[in-house]
Amino acid sequence: MSKASWKNPDATLDALMRDWPATIEVFMRHKMLCVGCLVNPFHTIDDACTEYRLDLDDFIAELDEAIAASIETAGPRPGK
Repeated sequence: MSKASWKNPDATLDALMRDWPATIEVFMRHKMLCVGCLVNPFHTIDDACTEYRLDLDDFIAELDEAIAASIETAGPRPGK
C-alpha cells in the first residue's frame, strides 16, 4: 500500500496495519478493538471511525503522523 493510497477512507484496516504497523499504536491509544478483530480485513478506516464515533479527518491525521514518524525512524522502505 503506498503512502498516498492508505489515506483513502475505504482502505481496509488489515492492509493498513499490515503495511504500516506503526498505525497499530493509534488504534490502541483510542482503545479500539480493531487490532486482531476478525472483521479487520473487511472494515475500513471510515467504518472504524463511525463505530467508535471518531472524526475521520482527525483520525487520518493521527495515522499520518504515526506513519511519518516510523519512516523517519526506519528510513524508506525498499519497494514502497
